[in-house]
Amino acid sequence: MTGITIMVIALVALSAAYLVYGRYLAKKWGINPNAKTPAYEMQDGVDYAPANKGVVFGHQFASIAGAGPINGPIQAAVFGWVPVLLWVLLGGIFFGAVQDFSSMYASVKNKGRSIGYIIEVYIGKLGKKLFLLFCWLFSILVVAAFADIVAKTFNGLNVVDGETVKVAANGSVATTSILFILGAVGLGIFLKKSKCSTTVNTIVAIAILVASIVIGVNVPIYFGLDFWLYFVFIYIFIASVMPVWALLQPRDYLNSFLLIAMMIGSVVGIFVYNPSMNLDAFTSFKVDGSYLFPTLFVTIACGAVSGFHSLVSSGTASKQIKNEKDMLPVSFGAMLLESLLAVIALIAVGAAIALPDGVANTPANIFANAISSFLGKTGLPTGICYTLINLAVSAFALTSLDSVARVGRLSFQEFFLDASIKDEDMGPVRKICTNKFVATAATLLLGFALAKVGYANIWPLFGSANQLLSALALIACAVFLKRTKRQGFMLWGPMVIMLGVTFTALIQKIWSIVKILVNSPADFIIMKDGLQLVFAILLLGLGIMVAVQGISKLLGKTKDVVIEEQSA
Repeated sequence: MTGITIMVIALVALSAAYLVYGRYLAKKWGINPNAKTPAYEMQDGVDYAPANKGVVFGHQFASIAGAGPINGPIQAAVFGWVPVLLWVLLGGIFFGAVQDFSSMYASVKNKGRSIGYIIEVYIGKLGKKLFLLFCWLFSILVVAAFADIVAKTFNGLNVVDGETVKVAANGSVATTSILFILGAVGLGIFLKKSKCSTTVNTIVAIAILVASIVIGVNVPIYFGLDFWLYFVFIYIFIASVMPVWALLQPRDYLNSFLLIAMMIGSVVGIFVYNPSMNLDAFTSFKVDGSYLFPTLFVTIACGAVSGFHSLVSSGTASKQIKNEKDMLPVSFGAMLLESLLAVIALIAVGAAIALPDGVANTPANIFANAISSFLGKTGLPTGICYTLINLAVSAFALTSLDSVARVGRLSFQEFFLDASIKDEDMGPVRKICTNKFVATAATLLLGFALAKVGYANIWPLFGSANQLLSALALIACAVFLKRTKRQGFMLWGPMVIMLGVTFTALIQKIWSIVKILVNSPADFIIMKDGLQLVFAILLLGLGIMVAVQGISKLLGKTKDVVIEEQSA
């Protein structure tokens, strides 16, 4: 099969899903365009700040569509391109988009609070505590990993055979990223003060984007890895406590243009080049000791369904929704666009096999090599295309990083909040723990320590942890929909399947480590196998406890909850 055929199938399926299924969900759950959203009701200038649909879409899309939808499909392609394509399309439409939309919907209907708060109100306080603790620990792991990744992409000084060598590409990425940050602050002030039309705002944003890239490519800066690691953590601390309108919204708005431009270029390149799918349609149910189930569904998260998305949808984006009508394009639409990116990545790896050194590198470089080759057929210089695509992928790792840092801070704060206690009645300890500076410091200090010690020891469990989040978010949203007399049957299938995927993956991991401990104790490494074993058992236990609480509420008889809505 050719790349054009696969692309047409994906475009038709995803477009139909938005126009038919997305609108069906919005109609069934009920969208009130006259309701006063939390962005206005709770407006504080820090986390709650109403923004135009395009700006919030940019934040949502840039936060969820990092390197995940590129890495996952490329790594999972060992099972063949058909299983990958089916999971991306079916998972993206019926699992991921539904999870993202329901998470944002439930949050907007509950003062913009996170899934943890939803669990407290509709399931119970213990479930909330367990879920938020998990989210916080999950955020720390992601912060450690992404900070290390970003610092390495900025590192312009490599030591080779005892000599320091400058890496121009990394230096350019560093310069461009810093200019993005500074430009985003300027754009945020402009958007807030000018009140210009969407067209003018778009022109200004694109001008800042192009200028940053041009200067970055021509004026690289060179510092070592340690410097950049400190820089990244200082930046995300500031980004986590700054008002969203001043940095988060405009930065993600800028980056969304970069990613969408990359995607448009990729689609055009595919239609011009029409690459062949050089992968087998299907290889085997078992590859290198890993089974198709659950490996495929854990490896491909972003692009199909990812628990992290529920944290963004209910943790940051919901606090910026200006009108309830915006929820469908911002959540459901952004997820489907990310699925399209995953399809592009699949076509890229299918074509890369026939290219020189096409698959002899990291997934990001495989993607950049293939797409730049496609664009070369349009007459564009492949070298420049390769650099810009790598730049786009690197920029989004930083975008996801500052989003997850804010999510971690909010999870820490909400852990100490109680729906029955008013802010003015909180004790001194609770007030300290809910302070945004204290919560941010607690999150980032542990993230920094894990980055220095070595997050890679427990990173293999990230996929299972991420997909467990999706299962728990689906349970919480299903309970919310039931208790508010809304139809939630469309969440039940994805919920059960993701619980099965997660628990199977964790049990397999625990069993494989136990076998090493029993059969080859000399090969058992405490700081690697031991940490993974403890972490896997904690994940499994936590998941079971929250799932049992949620499903018991879902199956049992509960009192209905009436949501009061204010008119705008």
